[in-house]
Amino acid sequence: MARDSLIGGALWEEYSLEVQRRMDNPTNMGEITEAQKGDNELIIADFGAESCGDAVRLYWLIDPQTDTIRNSKFKSFGCGTAIASSDMMAELCMNKTVDEALKITNIDVEKALRDNIDIPAVPGQKMHCSVMAYDVIKKAASIYKNVDIQTLETEFIICECARVSQDTLMEVIKLNKLTTLEEITDYTKAGGFCKSCIKPGGHEHKDVYLVDLLAEVMNALEAQDKSRRIIEAKGEGIFNSMGLVQKIKAVESILEEYIRPTLKADGGNVELIDIKEEEGVFNVLIKYQGECMSCSMNTTTTLAGIEDMLKFKLKANIKVIVT
Repeated sequence: MARDSLIGGALWEEYSLEVQRRMDNPTNMGEITEAQKGDNELIIADFGAESCGDAVRLYWLIDPQTDTIRNSKFKSFGCGTAIASSDMMAELCMNKTVDEALKITNIDVEKALRDNIDIPAVPGQKMHCSVMAYDVIKKAASIYKNVDIQTLETEFIICECARVSQDTLMEVIKLNKLTTLEEITDYTKAGGFCKSCIKPGGHEHKDVYLVDLLAEVMNALEAQDKSRRIIEAKGEGIFNSMGLVQKIKAVESILEEYIRPTLKADGGNVELIDIKEEEGVFNVLIKYQGECMSCSMNTTTTLAGIEDMLKFKLKANIKVIVT
């Protein structure tokens, strides 16, 4: 069993099955030697994360005619989560050009490790392990392109010590509903070292601090909650008096919270196309996606369920139409 499992049963259950599999049996672990490269160019890049002591070595075999990564292997010196993240990172690089590989982020790596698109693959505290995978790609690309790694920086890094980007922080705060700076540090390691990124006054000036990101997310969630309370307030006329943009947001809010989770669990989804008013009736035009498209109940039970939920929540005369 992988080393992370030793933390305890409760935490172990928070890892996706895909992460657990790659911890114990990584697909792309190994090395590529000079004898194997043939007409390709061999790139070997090392990256170590000072924040946790983990390190990874990435091997790329690149076709110099097309800049395509023909093979990708790794060696990881760290925890089981780092092994799983590095394994997926190496796989995502395969058969991509170097420029395409540069677009792979730590968030892409984590999402690719999920069993369910809506459930994080690893506990929030382990999210930083996928950051190292993102950084070693930049290191390998900089060697191949013969440029400074800083010129390839596309993510806005908030915490230089833990190499955590703004996008990662925003994602983790939202996914785990974090409300304090201490929780952010616990989940991402950002702010756990020199502390300059937490708030103004540290030894290094920042354009954006953790307190700014937390405030932004908290304000956005508060606004969403206020909007939901207004939408679900009892009484007629609230939905009727909204503008089209507000109506779309109101319907999207209900679909996202009450309808889509059930449809996604069965491999389907629903897209809101438009809202049109005709003689006091609000026609909500939808389009099914995935397995819902061929489901025998998409014009009967499922359709009636969506319509009933919208009518109940929005207190309006709504008819749902499949396009």
